[in-house]
This record gives sequence, C-alpha cells and structure tokens, in this order.
Amino acid sequence: MCESTAYVKKREGGEEVLLKDVAAIRPEGNKLVLRSILGDRLEFDGIIEEIDLMGHRILLRPRLP
Repeated sequence: MCESTAYVKKREGGEEVLLKDVAAIRPEGNKLVLRSILGDRLEFDGIIEEIDLMGHRILLRPRLP
C-alpha cells in the first residue's frame, strides 16, 4: 500500500498523528482537505511542512494566527 500517515507538528514540540491511511490531500481556500482510503475526510487549517514519499509520512503545521 502507498498510503501515508499525516502528522501535525505541535507548537510545544513533538508530533501527533492526525490521520492514518491518507490517500489524497487537496487545498480548499486556506485549508487542506485530507481523505483516507476508508473515506474519512478531515479539514486542517495549516500548511504542509514536509512530505516523505518513501517513508509514507506527511508533516503538517498549524497556520499561525
């Protein structure tokens, strides 16, 4: 399988799993819409910091206020 796990970079440090088995990410206005292979949909107000295709890892960062 080629799905990735999306993580959010926490402001106080570290990372947290946001969504597993991500198959698609689409920008919608100022938000990112993530979809999993199971049909889960998640809107995230932030930016992509890093995508590691070989490691199946997506790192997102919240948008600064």
